[in-house]
Amino acid sequence: MKDKTIDYVLRTTWLTVQKMYNEEASKFGSTMATGFTLLSIDPEKGTPSTALGPKMGMEATSLSRTLKTMEKKGLITRKPNPNDGRGVIISLTDFGIEKREYSKEKVLLFNETIRKNISEEQLNSFYEVAEVINDMVCNKKIYNQSDS
Repeated sequence: MKDKTIDYVLRTTWLTVQKMYNEEASKFGSTMATGFTLLSIDPEKGTPSTALGPKMGMEATSLSRTLKTMEKKGLITRKPNPNDGRGVIISLTDFGIEKREYSKEKVLLFNETIRKNISEEQLNSFYEVAEVINDMVCNKKIYNQSDS
Protein backbone atom coordinates (compact mmCIF):
# COMPACT_ATOMS: atom_id res chain seq x y z
CA MET A 1 0.00 0.00 0.00
CA LYS A 2 2.97 2.35 0.62
CA ASP A 3 3.75 2.60 -3.10
CA LYS A 4 0.24 3.75 -4.05
CA THR A 5 -0.47 7.43 -4.48
CA ILE A 6 -2.93 9.25 -2.23
CA ASP A 7 -5.29 9.98 -5.12
CA TYR A 8 -5.21 6.30 -6.11
CA VAL A 9 -6.31 5.22 -2.62
CA LEU A 10 -9.04 7.90 -2.52
CA ARG A 11 -10.33 6.99 -5.98
CA THR A 12 -10.32 3.21 -5.57
CA THR A 13 -11.88 3.40 -2.11
CA TRP A 14 -14.67 5.67 -3.34
CA LEU A 15 -15.28 3.51 -6.41
CA THR A 16 -15.57 0.43 -4.17
CA VAL A 17 -18.06 2.19 -1.87
CA GLN A 18 -19.99 3.49 -4.88
CA LYS A 19 -20.15 0.00 -6.38
CA MET A 20 -21.42 -1.41 -3.06
CA TYR A 21 -24.17 1.23 -2.83
CA ASN A 22 -25.15 0.75 -6.49
CA GLU A 23 -25.37 -3.03 -6.03
CA GLU A 24 -27.62 -2.55 -3.00
CA ALA A 25 -29.76 0.08 -4.76
CA SER A 26 -30.12 -2.06 -7.91
CA LYS A 27 -31.99 -4.67 -5.83
CA PHE A 28 -34.76 -2.09 -5.70
CA GLY A 29 -34.44 -0.67 -9.22
CA SER A 30 -32.50 2.35 -8.04
CA THR A 31 -29.00 3.85 -8.06
CA MET A 32 -26.63 5.36 -5.55
CA ALA A 33 -27.14 8.78 -7.19
CA THR A 34 -30.88 8.52 -6.58
CA GLY A 35 -30.36 7.51 -2.94
CA PHE A 36 -27.90 10.35 -2.39
CA THR A 37 -30.34 12.81 -3.95
CA LEU A 38 -33.21 11.55 -1.78
CA LEU A 39 -31.04 12.12 1.30
CA SER A 40 -30.10 15.62 0.14
CA ILE A 41 -33.70 16.85 -0.25
CA ASP A 42 -35.34 18.30 2.86
CA PRO A 43 -38.21 15.85 3.49
CA GLU A 44 -40.47 18.54 4.99
CA LYS A 45 -39.82 21.76 3.08
CA GLY A 46 -38.23 20.48 -0.10
CA THR A 47 -35.02 21.95 -1.49
CA PRO A 48 -34.46 24.60 -4.16
CA SER A 49 -33.01 22.95 -7.25
CA THR A 50 -30.25 25.58 -7.35
CA ALA A 51 -29.08 24.54 -3.86
CA LEU A 52 -29.16 20.82 -4.58
CA GLY A 53 -26.19 20.61 -7.00
CA PRO A 54 -23.71 22.45 -4.76
CA LYS A 55 -24.98 20.56 -1.69
CA MET A 56 -24.27 17.26 -3.41
CA GLY A 57 -21.15 18.32 -5.31
CA MET A 58 -22.86 17.23 -8.50
CA GLU A 59 -22.71 18.84 -11.95
CA ALA A 60 -25.95 20.42 -13.19
CA THR A 61 -26.22 18.04 -16.17
CA SER A 62 -25.91 14.89 -14.04
CA LEU A 63 -28.27 16.27 -11.41
CA SER A 64 -30.83 17.23 -14.06
CA ARG A 65 -30.74 13.70 -15.50
CA THR A 66 -31.11 12.16 -12.02
CA LEU A 67 -34.03 14.46 -11.12
CA LYS A 68 -35.78 13.67 -14.40
CA THR A 69 -35.53 9.92 -13.69
CA MET A 70 -36.69 10.42 -10.10
CA GLU A 71 -39.70 12.44 -11.26
CA LYS A 72 -40.67 9.70 -13.74
CA LYS A 73 -40.47 7.12 -10.93
CA GLY A 74 -42.74 9.24 -8.73
CA LEU A 75 -40.08 9.96 -6.09
CA ILE A 76 -40.15 13.77 -6.40
CA THR A 77 -42.26 16.65 -7.62
CA ARG A 78 -41.15 20.06 -8.86
CA LYS A 79 -42.98 23.19 -7.76
CA PRO A 80 -42.27 26.85 -8.55
CA ASN A 81 -40.15 28.51 -5.88
CA PRO A 82 -42.31 31.22 -4.26
CA ASN A 83 -39.15 33.18 -3.35
CA ASP A 84 -37.57 32.99 -6.82
CA GLY A 85 -39.79 33.08 -9.91
CA ARG A 86 -37.15 31.33 -12.02
CA GLY A 87 -36.39 28.61 -9.48
CA VAL A 88 -37.96 25.30 -8.61
CA ILE A 89 -38.45 23.52 -5.27
CA ILE A 90 -37.79 19.79 -5.38
CA SER A 91 -40.08 17.95 -2.95
CA LEU A 92 -40.32 14.30 -2.02
CA THR A 93 -43.52 12.39 -2.66
CA ASP A 94 -44.75 9.86 -0.09
CA PHE A 95 -43.02 7.19 -2.19
CA GLY A 96 -39.85 9.34 -2.21
CA ILE A 97 -39.96 9.67 1.58
CA GLU A 98 -40.32 5.89 1.88
CA LYS A 99 -37.29 5.33 -0.39
CA ARG A 100 -35.37 8.06 1.46
CA GLU A 101 -35.80 6.10 4.69
CA TYR A 102 -34.46 2.99 2.99
CA SER A 103 -31.42 4.94 1.71
CA LYS A 104 -30.86 6.42 5.16
CA GLU A 105 -30.91 2.93 6.73
CA LYS A 106 -28.24 1.73 4.27
CA VAL A 107 -25.97 4.73 4.93
CA LEU A 108 -26.35 4.36 8.70
CA LEU A 109 -25.60 0.62 8.47
CA PHE A 110 -22.45 1.36 6.45
CA ASN A 111 -21.29 3.93 9.02
CA GLU A 112 -22.13 1.68 11.97
CA THR A 113 -20.21 -1.23 10.44
CA ILE A 114 -17.16 0.92 9.70
CA ARG A 115 -17.22 2.34 13.25
CA LYS A 116 -17.22 -1.21 14.66
CA ASN A 117 -14.05 -2.00 12.72
CA ILE A 118 -12.07 1.23 13.02
CA SER A 119 -11.07 2.95 16.26
CA GLU A 120 -12.36 6.42 17.08
CA GLU A 121 -8.78 7.70 16.88
CA GLN A 122 -8.29 6.24 13.39
CA LEU A 123 -11.61 7.65 12.24
CA ASN A 124 -10.76 11.11 13.60
CA SER A 125 -7.42 10.98 11.77
CA PHE A 126 -9.24 9.98 8.58
CA TYR A 127 -11.63 12.95 8.93
CA GLU A 128 -8.73 15.34 9.61
CA VAL A 129 -6.77 14.14 6.58
CA ALA A 130 -9.86 14.31 4.34
CA GLU A 131 -10.57 17.85 5.54
CA VAL A 132 -7.01 19.00 4.78
CA ILE A 133 -7.07 17.42 1.32
CA ASN A 134 -10.49 18.94 0.58
CA ASP A 135 -9.34 22.37 1.76
CA MET A 136 -6.16 22.21 -0.32
CA VAL A 137 -8.04 21.21 -3.46
CA CYS A 138 -10.94 23.66 -2.98
CA ASN A 139 -8.59 26.56 -2.25
CA LYS A 140 -6.31 25.69 -5.16
CA LYS A 141 -3.30 25.12 -2.93
CA ILE A 142 -1.95 22.34 -5.15
CA TYR A 143 -2.17 23.64 -8.72
CA ASN A 144 -2.45 27.41 -8.68
CA GLN A 145 -2.45 29.93 -11.53
CA SER A 146 1.32 30.56 -11.30
CA ASP A 147 1.95 26.86 -12.15
CA SER A 148 0.42 27.15 -15.61
